[in-house]
Amino acid sequence: MSEQSVSTTSASRTSTNNLLRRDVRFLGNILGEVLVHQGGRELLDIVEQIREQSKALRAEFVPELFEQFKTKVSSLSPEIRHQVIRAFAIYFQLVNIAEQNHRIRRKRDYEVSAGEAVQRGSIESAIQDLKERNIEVGDVQDILSGISLELVMTAHPTEATRRVVLDIHKRIAEDVMQLDNPTLTYREREKLKEKLLNEVLILWQTDELRDRKPTVIDEVRNGLYYFDETLFEVLPSVYEELERCLTKYYPEEHWHVPAYLRFGSWIGGDRDGNPSVKAKVTWETLQLHRQLAISKYEEKIHSLMDLLSFSTNLVEVSEELKDSIRSDREHVELKCVDLWRNAKEPYRIKLGFMLEKLANTRDEALKGSPMRYNHPEELREDLLVIDRSLRNHYADYVADTDLATLLRQVELFGFHLMALDVRQHSKEHENAMSEILSKMHIVSDYASLSEEEKTELLHKLLNDPRPLTSGHLDYSESTQECLDVYHTIYRAQQEFGEGCISSYLISMTEAASDILEVAVFAKEVGLFRQEADGTVRCTLQSVPLFETIDDLNAAPAIMKELFELPIYRKAIEARDNVHEIMLGYSDSNKDGGVVTANWELRVALKEITAAGKAYGVKLKFFHGRGGALGRGGMPLNRSILAQPPHTIGGGIKITEQGEVLSSRYFMKGIAYRSLEQATWALVTAARLAKYPQQEAEAEAEWDSIARSISDTALNKYQDLIFRDPDFLTFFKESTPLPEVGELNIGSRPSKRKNSDRFEDLRAIPWVFAWTQSRYLLPAWYAAGTALQTYAGGDESKLATLRTMYEQFPFFRSLIDNLQMALAKADLLIAKEYSLMIKDQTVRDRIFSQIESEYNLTSTLILQITGQDEILDNVPVIQESIRLRNPYVDPLSYMQVQLLSELRDLRANDEDDPELLREVLLTINGIAAGLRNTG
Repeated sequence: MSEQSVSTTSASRTSTNNLLRRDVRFLGNILGEVLVHQGGRELLDIVEQIREQSKALRAEFVPELFEQFKTKVSSLSPEIRHQVIRAFAIYFQLVNIAEQNHRIRRKRDYEVSAGEAVQRGSIESAIQDLKERNIEVGDVQDILSGISLELVMTAHPTEATRRVVLDIHKRIAEDVMQLDNPTLTYREREKLKEKLLNEVLILWQTDELRDRKPTVIDEVRNGLYYFDETLFEVLPSVYEELERCLTKYYPEEHWHVPAYLRFGSWIGGDRDGNPSVKAKVTWETLQLHRQLAISKYEEKIHSLMDLLSFSTNLVEVSEELKDSIRSDREHVELKCVDLWRNAKEPYRIKLGFMLEKLANTRDEALKGSPMRYNHPEELREDLLVIDRSLRNHYADYVADTDLATLLRQVELFGFHLMALDVRQHSKEHENAMSEILSKMHIVSDYASLSEEEKTELLHKLLNDPRPLTSGHLDYSESTQECLDVYHTIYRAQQEFGEGCISSYLISMTEAASDILEVAVFAKEVGLFRQEADGTVRCTLQSVPLFETIDDLNAAPAIMKELFELPIYRKAIEARDNVHEIMLGYSDSNKDGGVVTANWELRVALKEITAAGKAYGVKLKFFHGRGGALGRGGMPLNRSILAQPPHTIGGGIKITEQGEVLSSRYFMKGIAYRSLEQATWALVTAARLAKYPQQEAEAEAEWDSIARSISDTALNKYQDLIFRDPDFLTFFKESTPLPEVGELNIGSRPSKRKNSDRFEDLRAIPWVFAWTQSRYLLPAWYAAGTALQTYAGGDESKLATLRTMYEQFPFFRSLIDNLQMALAKADLLIAKEYSLMIKDQTVRDRIFSQIESEYNLTSTLILQITGQDEILDNVPVIQESIRLRNPYVDPLSYMQVQLLSELRDLRANDEDDPELLREVLLTINGIAAGLRNTG
């Protein structure tokens, strides 16, 4: 890029940052007008006083001002306090909208100002890089055929925002975008302001809290919202851009990129710990998927009808198209659609019949009939008939644009829209298997068998074609439900295609038998079958989920044991020789801390990959990352590049959870940029796997250092979390953990069992509670001690850590995630939460330990990175956190006050629904302010 171009871009960046400040100020002023309108000038004055005091404290901490600030907050009457909480919470919603809009603006501004320069992290930069490295077209084809990414939406209860509020946010975002329109007249700007004032007023008078927990079907519809609003259009545009770039740099090839990027879902299929997810709910989920897919195709075909007005008075359509229309007239009775009256416009006639067939596809009674589409390939073939005819009379442009987009959508979404994964806890399978085998007199107590005996028995059962269940036997409700799930999967594959459900995930996989049990159940309903010639047909794969540190350590040996079982090996061959394996970031983090979890996940990835390679099995790793830092959360492109490149060969799956969905896929521009960066990362990782750059010796040394750091971190973490007898008291009393469970943000309970044991607490509320109380402990604790123990004041070892940060992607990713957590944590506010702990000795002892570790970790991070302040490497996020803190702080102090009052009441067997409501409002507000829940 030329000096002039750099200068122009820099100036442009300053200009766009000014526009962000303009939008935030504009929306803040509108909120101020709403506050005056709703609560009078007094309300606005109180909010402003609290904001100014909080801002002053952030600029310079003065103890006297701090006490005045706390007194002001604690002296608010309940009526005013309620409105003040909502004012700060809604302010964050507006700031988040402005920041999301600004991300889109920045990309557009870059493209305008940079001219022909290629943006870093774009699809074009990835393809340009391949070309500049002289990578031949055949190798590029190999890279593209080998990459695969499936982003899986989950229903984990971390999305605190209601759907109706998201709709308001979308309208506000679209209106704020209009502020950039230079052609707006003065009157149009005034009308825009009036409209935004109305939208913010509606937001103020809309309840942000759910009055009940969402049902599973509510959650399914929430997930489908992103397909309806953004993903159905954005996903094909990512493919289109990739093909454009390939054609630009490799023009000698005609490119059609294979389907490397798809979405999947757990919502309606994940029954682990959620008793509401029954087999019938899974079936209803699949129907909703199909209904949305068909309705989107109908929208696109209606648009094509408007475009394809070509007349046979002017063009000659293909005989193939004419024959197709004749066949439709013979087999398709038009009930939902009127026949196009102009006989000279054959494309519109054909599209009318296609609409009728799509409508009939919803009707299971017509299955197998030519009156409906029985497979998406039939719809695709009709579209190709139109495509070939259009090209016959040189209407290439519409064929290459609108029609090509629809063809890609059919290829990507079919009639099932996205794959639905089913998940269940391994113990549920063992219990069901025990009952079934006992009733068939095969073994009286399967659960008591040794692992070796279980594996031997299950292998034998897989080879035995005889059924294990009988319609003449009665089973317990849980066992019958277990069997119903498999029957539903079989039925779904027959109705929606095998792609609708092909992975069955097993939570808490601890042994090979946990995986074989699912294979035996699949055999029982016809999803796993050995033919007479010995070949195996398998349309449902057992996918182990290794979650705890011990399970990650055991994973390579478990997979080797399975690879050596002949019939299981044949089942893998039936799945294109690919085996999917899921790695859990949340429970491993809760179990061993952030440093050890990241290290053990890296080790498991490499060792399982080596095992697969030894047996000729390609592995598709499913990374169960949460949205929050304490659960493996990070930007999508970084999460891809954080993996050792040679482990991505069989494809990658990554969970997209909670607030991640709205932050990444709420707006088309941001969704596109996120998926573009993911594509760049995929291509880059595949290139690194094919042409390694890192020297093996250096990486082996760094791995050895990382292992020693991990070992120290594990001891430090578990000393506090598991071995300190007072820690659980400290956690429960100094965080809003009990109250988080009362926030109606998910259908799933916050505990796996009705138990107060730490082991039964889910990782999501564990992280959520620490985030709310501003400790963010799971995302950084023990790192400082581990790094200090290794370096020990030795400058040469510190220099090695600096080199690792510069050249070792794993270590850099770890350090940068630690920085993000430290920046969002605030120990001054966390100390206020600790005052809720009744035992002062416990409070002082554990808090001082946490505070000491925080300071040590911050010091070590700055020494390793060479930065002056935490997050100097990402100034945009650093500035965002700095600007948000003065607005989050009042909510935190009010939450402490409210929690104390509520808990005092409940200790005397009393309650106050309004007080609880205010607590929940502060939880929502802090989540919006920190842009993190769980």
